[in-house]
Amino acid sequence: MERVVTVHIEKLPEGLYLATSDDIQGLVAQGRTVTETLEIARDVARKLIEAHEERQAALQLQVVGESFDYPLIVGA
Repeated sequence: MERVVTVHIEKLPEGLYLATSDDIQGLVAQGRTVTETLEIARDVARKLIEAHEERQAALQLQVVGESFDYPLIVGA
């Protein structure tokens, strides 16, 4: 089942990107590019969701529906 997790991406002064989320406590990911940061954040989110499910503490995440908006980032 796919779920929607909102992440906040911030460019750090060092040139790296940092992803955090209010949806999943403890989700923190850092990468050299937005794409790399999102890939790492996705892996961290999966692990955190699995850990919550093992403790039987369900997160209140929206399930991906028939349609949704997604911001597409394109380099120029």
